[in-house]
Amino acid sequence: MKFTKMQGLGNDYIYLDCMERVPEDPSALSILLSRSHFGVGADGLVLILPSDKADFRMRMFNADGSEGKMCGNASRCIGKYVYERGLTGKTNVTLETLSGIRTLRLAVHNGIVEQVSVGMGAAQVKETGAVLTAGGRDWRYTSVSVGNPHCVIFCQGVEEMDIAAPGRLIENHPNFPDRTNVEFAQALDPSHIRMRVWERGSGETLACGTGACAVAAAAEANGLCGKEVTVLLRGGPLQIQLGEEIIMTGPAAFVFDGEFREEDLYAENQ
Repeated sequence: MKFTKMQGLGNDYIYLDCMERVPEDPSALSILLSRSHFGVGADGLVLILPSDKADFRMRMFNADGSEGKMCGNASRCIGKYVYERGLTGKTNVTLETLSGIRTLRLAVHNGIVEQVSVGMGAAQVKETGAVLTAGGRDWRYTSVSVGNPHCVIFCQGVEEMDIAAPGRLIENHPNFPDRTNVEFAQALDPSHIRMRVWERGSGETLACGTGACAVAAAAEANGLCGKEVTVLLRGGPLQIQLGEEIIMTGPAAFVFDGEFREEDLYAENQ
């Protein structure tokens, strides 16, 4: 089975063209392929599928095998994949996800997709100023849904923080029975926010599109930013435009292509 590894600001996934064939157990496959020393190494697995509601359908699985509802960076990569691999000639592409149908707007130059903007739907800020205790410390957070759950924590010194210990505890905190993504963010000025993310099911990643949208929405709700924000992630910047629908814009890139045999992969891990 052929695969393509892609990344959006370092948020890397393994992509399968499943327009004709779908793997039997994508959850288990994601676990095996995502391991860096025994598989391909990635934040998870993305299936590109046919849809009866949109141009394409996406299913995405985290590195631990859990299925996510939506991934902004993966969506942008899908836009680049389907255009440059000849699956569509459209520059406005609709994508069915578990969080609803999203529209991908492709900026194409000489046949190359240089940027992709994704309509992320509306962010729902559920509560601000809430407090939870994790690791012997109280954390004040804002809870946001962007089709998936986010716990946004504004604090200082984000770049120097060790986010693994609190990130893991907060992801699995009783306040979030379905677990949550955790963003540690620092407002630098009204139009720039630095962010690091602990993704539900994957741990710290270099970027998270829905997380950047959640951080921007939380910052606006807390009076820290305006409608247009640059979110600075470890993998690079994302442009977020807030409104009735959040528009997220950023790059996507191919890393490499390869192939694997499912029977060999499973046999090696018996």
